[in-house]
Amino acid sequence: MREVRNIAIIAHVDHGKTSLVNELLKQGNVFRDNQVIEDRVMDSNALERERGITILSKNTAVLYNDVKINIIDTPGHADFGGEVERVLKMVDGVILVVDAYEGPMPQTRFVLQKALELNHRVIVVVNKIDKPEARPKEVIDEVLELFLELNGTEEQLESPFIFASCRQGIASNDPDVMGVDMKPLFEKIIEYIPAPKCDTNAPFQMLVSSSEHNDYLGKLSVGKVERGVIKVNDTVEVTNYYGECKAKPFKVVNIFAYEGLKRVPLEEAVAGDIVCIAGSPDVTIGDTICDKTLVEAIPFVKISEPSVQMTFSVNNSPFAGKEGKFCTSRHLRDRLMKESIKDLSLKVQDTDSADSFTVLGRGEMHISILIENMRRDGYEFQVSMPKVLYKEIDGVKYEPIDRFVADIPEDCVGAVMSELGNRKGELVSMTSHGNRNRLEFLIPSRGLFGYKSQFLTDTKGEGIMSSIFEKYDVFKGNIDMRNFGALIAYENGEACQYGLFNSQERGRMLITPGTKVYGGMVVGINPKGVDIVVNVCKKKQLTNMRSSASDEALRLEPAKIMTLEECLEFLDDDELLEVTPTSLRLRKIILDHVARGRSDFRKKNNIE
Repeated sequence: MREVRNIAIIAHVDHGKTSLVNELLKQGNVFRDNQVIEDRVMDSNALERERGITILSKNTAVLYNDVKINIIDTPGHADFGGEVERVLKMVDGVILVVDAYEGPMPQTRFVLQKALELNHRVIVVVNKIDKPEARPKEVIDEVLELFLELNGTEEQLESPFIFASCRQGIASNDPDVMGVDMKPLFEKIIEYIPAPKCDTNAPFQMLVSSSEHNDYLGKLSVGKVERGVIKVNDTVEVTNYYGECKAKPFKVVNIFAYEGLKRVPLEEAVAGDIVCIAGSPDVTIGDTICDKTLVEAIPFVKISEPSVQMTFSVNNSPFAGKEGKFCTSRHLRDRLMKESIKDLSLKVQDTDSADSFTVLGRGEMHISILIENMRRDGYEFQVSMPKVLYKEIDGVKYEPIDRFVADIPEDCVGAVMSELGNRKGELVSMTSHGNRNRLEFLIPSRGLFGYKSQFLTDTKGEGIMSSIFEKYDVFKGNIDMRNFGALIAYENGEACQYGLFNSQERGRMLITPGTKVYGGMVVGINPKGVDIVVNVCKKKQLTNMRSSASDEALRLEPAKIMTLEECLEFLDDDELLEVTPTSLRLRKIILDHVARGRSDFRKKNNIE
């Protein structure tokens, strides 16, 4: 039987996980010599390639010296930490990638802690050693300090270090010596990561840690075979450690293993293999597939709780149903429920209204990726402002606190500290590397809503920010984050140049001439902090009098066209974002101006 190693590659966002997998695949002879290879070949999802981030965990495998190395590439962004947590049960060791300049970051701490809790062996890869400002020896000390903080065992503190440049495809055992290929890393994986414990004589058992979909075979259950042997046409049982699953027995139709970027059909799989099994649409992540003779469930890792919620509802604007393919509450609910089965860190709850659903996720980006995917699938709906989830403990209100790290130029420290202070941030540490400073804050999660664009402005586009959930703490008080108001369209119609020219005196416009609008739709930003109704559809009245100076050139300021994330940052309590496959429209919940004015008056004067 061929030797096997099962590893996951974990790291903070942008530290080089997917680039490392690229080079392991290239040097593992997965591709032909003359094959054109895309950069970040594992980021197969269109949204991943556009944004340059990994969103979903991916499986692949390479063969090195007749040892099969199963590799799982995981996301680095904190909002997709649930993807990392569930796949760590499939592997026997991890490769922790750390940037040679940035060192350990918030997500590094999170993923390493999860790996240490499972007693996985760790190989630390210090990446980007070819950077001019690289400081690999200092980063080694910082990583070892992190191991101590996370109560690593003596064996884990002796974890080996590899120094690499994944873009160049080189690795070495010495920080002062540049390597020539990835051979040192391959050899360290085989030497240090243990082979899976194989008991092929025991009855079959496999924990489903992930799922995939195939147009012809339907749902594929992915996991590591814990014990025994599974063959095509075997009949198996399904159970769940928490007693939640009552799926029927099913016959195994197909078994696939990973080789490079392909799934290869197998007649049988043995303990230690990572495989896909086709045969039942009812199996979900966390279930255990067993032999009929011994039905035993495997404990599944408890996924961290969501910390952010948004309300998804059926679009009820004047333009409802004109651009989307799926617009009803049944379509919306089915799609959200299907997503919650696939993504365990996402929860969907029904509300008192049949047309609205509460979606709970790990962060703004987590839910924004769902919104974008639904847009591309033809769904039309509207979403509310993101809100954090509070807890009440012994009658005291608690809120989620994030650990926020900012790497910024020295001359921007004052602006960043001032803004985060206003958002109830508490400075924990401050270190300097050359002419850049690293600030670490503990800040309420709600204090970071809408901060990204402000942060880029304060740091002149040179800052790097990241955050991760830290703990629940006592409510820190109100935070006044929105210091601007909205310009609201007065009537239904089409925005014209004359109307926009007169309206832009009030603030920055968000639409261009020719955009169709409706009364109550947000068309601009008012820097003075109050909402103003403007008539962007107003046309210039024609007269029979003409003079050389009567028709002045109407020059419009460039409109600010907002992305999905910017729209979510913009939202206030009384606003919604209308999402369709072709448009993003900000609007007030109450479209009628008179009714909205009365509602605002009642709120200000606490009138029921």
